Amino acid sequence: MILSNRAKWKNGLDDLSIEEKEELNKIKKQNPYGLIVMLMGLTSFLFGPRFVIIPIVTILFGLLTIRTFDKVREDNPWTFYVGLGLAIYGLYLFITGYEHDVKI
Repeated sequence: MILSNRAKWKNGLDDLSIEEKEELNKIKKQNPYGLIVMLMGLTSFLFGPRFVIIPIVTILFGLLTIRTFDKVREDNPWTFYVGLGLAIYGLYLFITGYEHDVKI
């Protein structure tokens, strides 16, 4: 019996009924570009005061890819907003000349 349960776990979605697969497909997902913009925004916040190109590229990438957000299939656009906000703040830090120490 234990072996058969392990075999079922390995199959993954093969054991699900059609209704269960449809229900799983209804669950909203995150936009991968939004996650990339959020990670780039974090990088812009950390290293933007020294390297101004990082926030500029992040803002351009975020503004170009925010149009890919689909309200029907995806959860929320906040990953874009957070990433763009951090990039703008990193650019602001560069303009004002403030540099924070990042210890990694």
